[in-house]
Amino acid sequence: MPADQIPNTAETLLDVQDLCVSFRSERGIIRILENVSFTVRAREILSIVGESGSGKSMTSLAVMRLITDPNAIITGSITYKGRDLLKLSPREMRDLRGREIAMIFQDPMTAMTPVYTIGWQIEEQLRAHQDLSRHAARARAVELLGEMGVPAPAKAATRYPHQLSGGLRQRAMIAMALSCNPSLLIADEPTTALDVTVQAQILELLQRLRTDFGSSVMLITHDMGVVATVSDRVMVMYSGIIAERGPKPDVLGQPTHPYTLGLLHSIPPMHGEKPHRLPSIPGSPPSPMGRPPGCPFQPRCEFRMDACATRPPLFRNGMQEASCWLADKGLPDWAHERAIRTTGEAA
Repeated sequence: MPADQIPNTAETLLDVQDLCVSFRSERGIIRILENVSFTVRAREILSIVGESGSGKSMTSLAVMRLITDPNAIITGSITYKGRDLLKLSPREMRDLRGREIAMIFQDPMTAMTPVYTIGWQIEEQLRAHQDLSRHAARARAVELLGEMGVPAPAKAATRYPHQLSGGLRQRAMIAMALSCNPSLLIADEPTTALDVTVQAQILELLQRLRTDFGSSVMLITHDMGVVATVSDRVMVMYSGIIAERGPKPDVLGQPTHPYTLGLLHSIPPMHGEKPHRLPSIPGSPPSPMGRPPGCPFQPRCEFRMDACATRPPLFRNGMQEASCWLADKGLPDWAHERAIRTTGEAA
């Protein structure tokens, strides 16, 4: 169901408001996430995109309550179906995690236990959250592997993680995540290190989740091509803040933040003349301890101006928001034309 067909009255499963994550260190407080807010509605795919170090995975770990460092300081609210996850006890969170909210980790090889078979690990989750016998759990694990497109699922269930290819491990990880029919699935870079054919299969599988299982998906990626393929809404993050967010056709077809534009420029165009060399964003993202004053993107921005010395708020334009002083004025026409050529999305 595309975003424009999801009614505005659809249930909001996840509501994150002013989420801040910081860590105490010998050099003082290090701010990782600053005032991150977003929602995920029923049967919706929200993509969170940005370079490595932008705060995408930290956001997902905060939602799952998997930041266990005693020096971590987490403020704000993370509300799931009316319950603030930050206020739940560890036991209440364990009961919710896996059953209601599940996560596909970036590297299934390290996320899975190497000394147990794939089938055993899926069975363990099923028996932890459902009243199933070992035999029933094993049958359900094999069934799930088959639904995820794993060939010879009964045999695959007896294999250890290192005995499966990357694509099959990823499918097994998705089967484990979906074993209890969660309402919300968080997928952290699910196509990383997979070949193009397997990537396409995983993306097709993610799109089927809401139709076959009724799940919402929070997809974390740095690949704008993946975003253009599966998303309903997009949130672009940079250096721990929200740079831009809105419906996919608006963000990709009419970007209002120079960082979003830079990400779109960095992928091959789908239409028009093939460039001799793909543009790239100069420099690299700042470290959390070395963020510049004002807009954190200004040292790398081709449109920077004096006003950028002050941190811009999120300017709203229709359904789209961007943290840029140019957001209410608009980027040059050539920028939008290039974005449309790259993604095939027209505003």
